[in-house]
Amino acid sequence: MRVVLLLLAMASPLSAADLTVEPARIHACHAATPEGQRSPDCLGAAADQCQLLPGGTTSQGIATCITAETAIWDDILNEEYQTTRADLKTRDADEGTDLAGGLQNVQRAWIAFREAECDLTYDQWEGGSVRGIAYANCLLVMTAERSIALRDMRPR
Repeated sequence: MRVVLLLLAMASPLSAADLTVEPARIHACHAATPEGQRSPDCLGAAADQCQLLPGGTTSQGIATCITAETAIWDDILNEEYQTTRADLKTRDADEGTDLAGGLQNVQRAWIAFREAECDLTYDQWEGGSVRGIAYANCLLVMTAERSIALRDMRPR
């Protein structure tokens, strides 16, 4: 439900189409994050840069920028999930385990947890204009952290 609100906000006449992030910056952040570090200093930097653009300092603009960065982290998360699951399937075949199935179950549970956690964050800001920003930021942080955790499940 909250995602729908953010998408509607992004579709408004505000120069939302002009509020973009640099995917290369986000990919570089992911790649440069040391193993075991879940919240890199570069997390949110692309959204911060986006907020310097015209329209980026309004509540709607800030949420749009954060959502744009989250979309890139979500792409990274999906890539990391697929790669990690494929690695686990290979290991399953060698060892007779079902780690890939376990990962799938955990990922589904994590998605439900992320949604519930960010819904709670949204609800805590009832009546405040910052609630959309808080919700968007919750999704950003949790998505980025999970993408890094999935990467770190594989041997380097």
